[in-house]
Amino acid sequence: MFVEPTLTSSLLDGQVAIVTGGSRGIGGATAIQLAANGAKVVIADVDKAKADATVAAINERYGSDSASTFVADLVSPGACDDLVDHTLHYYGDLDIVVNNAGYAWDSRVHAMTDEQFQAMLDIHLVVPFRLARACAPVFRAAAQADNANGVVRQRKTVMVSSMAGLIGLDGAANYAAAKAGMLGLVRTLAQEWGAMRVNVNAVAFGVIQTRFGLPQSEREVIHTGGRTIQVGMPAKQAQRMGITVDPDSPPTDAEIYAAKPMPFVSLGRTGTISEAADAIFWLCSPLSNYVTGQVVPVNGGTRLA
Repeated sequence: MFVEPTLTSSLLDGQVAIVTGGSRGIGGATAIQLAANGAKVVIADVDKAKADATVAAINERYGSDSASTFVADLVSPGACDDLVDHTLHYYGDLDIVVNNAGYAWDSRVHAMTDEQFQAMLDIHLVVPFRLARACAPVFRAAAQADNANGVVRQRKTVMVSSMAGLIGLDGAANYAAAKAGMLGLVRTLAQEWGAMRVNVNAVAFGVIQTRFGLPQSEREVIHTGGRTIQVGMPAKQAQRMGITVDPDSPPTDAEIYAAKPMPFVSLGRTGTISEAADAIFWLCSPLSNYVTGQVVPVNGGTRLA
């Protein structure tokens, strides 16, 4: 996967970033955007083939050590600690963490199982918590070293949340609850880590055009928590929205990620993965050094009522 970055600069030169779920979609576009602006990027993903392909594309464009692959199911105990250890071993530093990994497993509450509810908490809330816990001693030691050397340097954590975490989502109480919980984690970390000069913020995305906006199929699955999950919308939901896919002619990446008309959004369309990555990049960059503990809605002007 390669998405042409909106901006290429030296803003992030010398910095090291982790992007979870960084092989495709919003995560892939974010990894590319960070690399295009000078960062070394560790792409953490459960899909080795897709992660390797994105790393290869980044390294071809920006240099042979611009990106590295870390393959794991992040909900597994110890995986987040291993991810931080890998990053420090490979690049020797850590400045930026983007918690993007996730998926949806939809159902209305009356039909939702405990397993479904817990699965969304695990990937969208427990994993970011574990990754933050693994990063805390690294950020603390870095801040102490900076202070000793008279250096002022900001580090960044960005959580990818959703408008569902702000206003709820019919048919996805598990996802909405997990994304809302993530915002409590963001605000608490911002308070705890301010003295270490770590900015912690979230983006709350509206409808961004990704493969999760397609009907479920055997072509798009995630293996996590010992389960195989078909990603995308349940068939009935896709039918209600008039979204169909010819099984004999699956859509190309260009078709999947292209913006679609959406009348209840002020801008009249869905967002793109590049636009999502731009918002994340801003929060990772020096341009947002005095922003922390905030939730930035990125939704094209979605009408809340």
